Amino acid sequence: MAPMDLGDVQAVIASARARGTDVLERYIRKRLRNPDEAEVREAGEVALEIIETVPVFLARAAQEAEERNLAPVVQPLLDRAVIYFTRPVDLIPEMTHGLAGLLDDTYLVLRILENLDRGPTPFLDWDLEYPLTFLRSLVGPRIARDLDELSIMAMQDVADHMSSFWNQVGAEA
Repeated sequence: MAPMDLGDVQAVIASARARGTDVLERYIRKRLRNPDEAEVREAGEVALEIIETVPVFLARAAQEAEERNLAPVVQPLLDRAVIYFTRPVDLIPEMTHGLAGLLDDTYLVLRILENLDRGPTPFLDWDLEYPLTFLRSLVGPRIARDLDELSIMAMQDVADHMSSFWNQVGAEA
């Protein structure tokens, strides 16, 4: 798996942003119940703010993993999140949906980070409840459920990989 490249994440965000917020606002209009224009604009601003925090969240998580000597466990999860974020085709493709296409990617990144925080000691101790609830309302329950499953599968895959690694190391000893 390729190492995490936050430059790619930033480039995807910049590309989607360069296409404007019209598609995002249309998407939000469809998802909210009878919104007025101020609500649509505000929701668009909040969505964009959350999307633009993704590289910061990923960088901070990678830094924390290094500081705690957890990079071998955490980095593969972060790499999976980056791959999903930078992949042009996913549940809501940014190629056709612009910024709205980054809502699912952002939701998945935040779910993976939230899963990391569920250990015996919080990993980042961030309150991700509001952004996740907000994004869930925009992506819808079916897509959110699929992304929740993807985040759990990513955790299981990494756990399986680490277990295999430790079994191999134990057999060599």
